[in-house]
Amino acid sequence: MIEKRDFYINGKWVAPAAANDCNVIDPSTEEVCAVISLGDQADTDAAVAAAKQAFKTWGFSSKAERLELIESIFDIYNRRSEDLAQAMSLEMGAPIDLSRSSQVGAGSWHIKNFIRAFKDFEFDKMLSDRAPNDRLLYEPVGVTALITPWNWPMNQVTLKVVAAAAAGCTMVLKPSEVAPLSSIIWSEIMDEAGTPAGVYNMVNGDGVGVGSQLTSHPDVDMVSFTGSTRAGIAISKAAADTIKRVALELGGKGANILFEDADDKAVKRGVQHMMQNTGQSCNAPSRMLVQSSIYDRVVEEAAEMANKVQVGPASEEGRHIGPVVNELQWNKIQDLIQKGIDEGARLVAGGTGRPDGLNKGYFVKPTVFADVSNDMTIGREEIFGPVLSIMKFETEEEAVEIANDTVYGLTNYIQTQDGTRANRVARQMRSGMVEMNGTSRAAGSPFGGYKQSGNGREGGIMGIEDFLEVKAVSGWSND
Repeated sequence: MIEKRDFYINGKWVAPAAANDCNVIDPSTEEVCAVISLGDQADTDAAVAAAKQAFKTWGFSSKAERLELIESIFDIYNRRSEDLAQAMSLEMGAPIDLSRSSQVGAGSWHIKNFIRAFKDFEFDKMLSDRAPNDRLLYEPVGVTALITPWNWPMNQVTLKVVAAAAAGCTMVLKPSEVAPLSSIIWSEIMDEAGTPAGVYNMVNGDGVGVGSQLTSHPDVDMVSFTGSTRAGIAISKAAADTIKRVALELGGKGANILFEDADDKAVKRGVQHMMQNTGQSCNAPSRMLVQSSIYDRVVEEAAEMANKVQVGPASEEGRHIGPVVNELQWNKIQDLIQKGIDEGARLVAGGTGRPDGLNKGYFVKPTVFADVSNDMTIGREEIFGPVLSIMKFETEEEAVEIANDTVYGLTNYIQTQDGTRANRVARQMRSGMVEMNGTSRAAGSPFGGYKQSGNGREGGIMGIEDFLEVKAVSGWSND
């Protein structure tokens, strides 16, 4: 059992205003591994007030001062990497090797990329050579509410907190109450780095409580949220009354298009990417669209690959997938797998229930359906588990139509050796990101989507810009 830690407000660890405990469950064992307090209105108000006061100075801090803080955070983060890995493995079920490499590594990668982008960022620019006395000033939005999910905790915390700090914003972080332990360690990192009092605050809470209080708070200037589309809609409505800026990174139903000339590793790559983090990624390639001439072979190969995926407790080292995060998610995934069967999709791997030998913990069988169509529930809903749906197409035009026939638009994938076709299809994808032939996005590339996948862009220069206002000044003195 991990010892409970208080909230971090105005540069201090403070006790919550009221006793409102919440259990944190280890998804590998279904046992309580920690107890946290959930904040109430008084805690939210205190954190926002601290951030509002701190903005009076941090909002006008120098670039050098902000860079020094971020570099200090980076050094301490790397030093605390094992603590973070253990926390994320325990709280949300990432296998410990994955937690060390990908979960912790994502945060370190983002901070490093922000440092690089920040060094070259100009907060004060001349409009043009033809208007030497007109300036564009990039200034912080103000007090920001940062609401992060449980599936990639440090990935999302670093994308929001570091970008906000670089922009000169002050902030209140509300991590997911399902996986709060790594954010407590993160708060210790922020404290050790010497973050000025009130610049960074952290209050644990749920969406109905602290989340809603932050999104409707009159002294919060911006909300940056990562999570479900359902919650993103509610946040947008709540924020509308105060016209605050809202940046959303929401769900996805990515299409992975395999043309008949896809490379030999395309199927393996697609299945492994889908199963990574137990399918709990918004950018997972959950719909595999396969050209008819190679369809039967791909279905067989995908089923074979899924059957080789090992499942086990998060605490064990090795290349396996862990549990899904909690009982609610497990039940939802089981219902959707059953619905796929009931609606006529062909189950070729996995299915309902726990994998053999695992009678406790929220473990899901790596599952593959063939003959899925976009009118089936599993073809439309984000499952957020290790479930792959395979669909058949005949022509390039049909593949594009199927891929775009979704309310989501986060990441799509293309597998072909025809570069001209790859580029042509990429332009037609209604999504914020397209990855081709296994090529990952480069450092600093913006992460975000179209349609109901959200409206913000995180990472690199655009991630910092999300937290900035633009002020146009005429008559600027150049003396």
